[in-house]
Amino acid sequence: MPQYFEAVPETPSDRKVIDYRINGMNFRFTTDTAVFSKSSVDKGTELLLEAVIDDIKSRGAGRDESLLDLGCGWGVVGIVLKSVFTLFEVTSVDINSRAVALTRENARLNLNSPDKIYVSDVLTSVPEEKLFDTVVTNPPVRAGKKTVFAFYEQSYEHLKENGAIYVVLQRKQGADSTKRKLQELFGNCETISIKGGYHVMKSVKVNKDAALSV
Repeated sequence: MPQYFEAVPETPSDRKVIDYRINGMNFRFTTDTAVFSKSSVDKGTELLLEAVIDDIKSRGAGRDESLLDLGCGWGVVGIVLKSVFTLFEVTSVDINSRAVALTRENARLNLNSPDKIYVSDVLTSVPEEKLFDTVVTNPPVRAGKKTVFAFYEQSYEHLKENGAIYVVLQRKQGADSTKRKLQELFGNCETISIKGGYHVMKSVKVNKDAALSV
């Protein structure tokens, strides 16, 4: 059965246009077969967007922050967040070439699109020296725990000090094991929003040596 995390989907195309509104802004997206949540913005992604927007606004957005939409699908997270935080440098990546093509197309349909959009197996195609202030992800649970945990491990390596990762998962999809993994990697994990069984979790990359000395 074809999966949304395949690198080169062969499922016949069946495109659809979706109108979406969030944060008082209107968006239009084209979706297709063999991509995640092809019929609508899924509830987990919507909760993730709401939580990330509120959290960044509450701490104050910097002028030139860098943000990564990891596992971008057809582009909703990166496009919405670039539209809300227009001065951010936003990068969107996905292993699925069809999803990346849709993200590029949707970027043209919406103002303030991500700055960089490309195919990457997790973060293997991201330059080693490239670091982000924020990583946002709705990880591909159907790809298995090894892949999901690779999202967190590689994100940790590509986060700046004091940078944050935001993750959304349902409890039945493994939110508890994700929280334990993030706690292990980052030394902290906070659940910042819960709704409809979905948990939005946030971890911050602190200087562990400095944290131990406090």
